[in-house]
Amino acid sequence: MSTTDIAVIPFALGSFRASVDDGMVHSAAFTLTPERARRDRFGVYDALRDYFAGDVDALDSVDVAMRGTPFQCEVWRELRRIPAGTTISYGELAKRVDRPSAQRAVGMANGANPIPLIVPCHRVIRTGGALGGYYYGAEHKRWLLDHEANRLAITA
Repeated sequence: MSTTDIAVIPFALGSFRASVDDGMVHSAAFTLTPERARRDRFGVYDALRDYFAGDVDALDSVDVAMRGTPFQCEVWRELRRIPAGTTISYGELAKRVDRPSAQRAVGMANGANPIPLIVPCHRVIRTGGALGGYYYGAEHKRWLLDHEANRLAITA
């Protein structure tokens, strides 16, 4: 029998909510309105709290249940390998999944990511440094990238 919990944490731009089944996050979303903090029994809330408090590597330990096509899952696994505080281009991501000419398909898989933040699609930008798209808008993407970069500046 599956046990589902919801972890919710408010942060500067609203809230972040994750659905957790038996310890694995299967979906997540940002909300614009602040919600009351809500703990889950699997520790996802604690990892989110630590991330937003400045430990941007805290989400690396969160288990995820990737549900998508084999190609999407491959792209999403590669997203989790991008270190916090760094970005790569869609072209680089395509190379990393051994499909160097599939930048558009990689971008579509990135956009279909059901577990944003924990599967860090915000770390992928356009060649040349432009932010590129983000389902939750440029303000969220810029905030997340700045949050992660600030941690690097503090620890350097």
